[in-house]
Amino acid sequence: MRYIVGCSAAEHDREAIALAWALTDATGAELHLVHVVPGRAPERATSAQEAQYQKFRRAEAEKPMRRHQDLVPPGIPVSSHVVFGETPAAGLLEAVEALGAGLVIVGTAQRSPLRRFTVGSTATALLRKSIVPIGLAPSGYRPPRGITRITCAIGTRAGHGSLLEVATEAAARRHAPLRLVSLVTVDARRAGRQATGWAEAHAKVILDQAVEAVDRRTLVRADIAPGRTIEEAIDNLDWDESEIVLIGSSRLASRNRIFLGNAAHRMLRALPVPVIVVPRDRPSLDRMPTDVT
Repeated sequence: MRYIVGCSAAEHDREAIALAWALTDATGAELHLVHVVPGRAPERATSAQEAQYQKFRRAEAEKPMRRHQDLVPPGIPVSSHVVFGETPAAGLLEAVEALGAGLVIVGTAQRSPLRRFTVGSTATALLRKSIVPIGLAPSGYRPPRGITRITCAIGTRAGHGSLLEVATEAAARRHAPLRLVSLVTVDARRAGRQATGWAEAHAKVILDQAVEAVDRRTLVRADIAPGRTIEEAIDNLDWDESEIVLIGSSRLASRNRIFLGNAAHRMLRALPVPVIVVPRDRPSLDRMPTDVT
């Protein structure tokens, strides 16, 4: 299994690398640090001047990559690559295909609030075009000794079965407990207690079904988080700095593609821990579809 980490010369590269090796530590995956230089590769340049300039940019990009490799603990296979692409996202997705990677991890946009993720242009493009899961490291993230919990956000509509399977396998492989949560956003002042009670009861049914589907493959608990908004519901949950959250794609997404609705985008901005967004019908977080029998 191979993970790609999108790198540049920015400070938030550290956070993406930290998340990558935290996820890798229990799975034995290889890390590939990839820096995308905009434009054509020197050998595809249309002039000698362009070729010389692109060679210079490649050499400059290689300097921080050597320092980035030193951030990865000994024993984890890691290599660095400087590639060329029309955009950073396009270059990373080309690297996914070239390397046969199953996960892309990026840091937050610059000037993000501490412990929050701001979706920049690269992350936005990846979330629209990627066929593999996208990991997002929040500002200020530091590598834990291990993943202590995996939280899976389960919606109240049909279609959560695939995400549940991904979360269950990811938790079992990392020997981490699995928490299933449903965010209930009903304003009791407007809808009344009856409507709030119905929403919570419906969420409980979904979570009970999910717990049964796990079938004791890992330790699991289920929480319902009510709130007037998604942000308030998230604040009503306890969060461990060493956990990660899995979010599935909307049922409107094409097969094996990512599509985030408004609620998921709001979750990304509000969650204080790393997030992995999983494409629709994805069979596994840690294996490519062709590896799954």
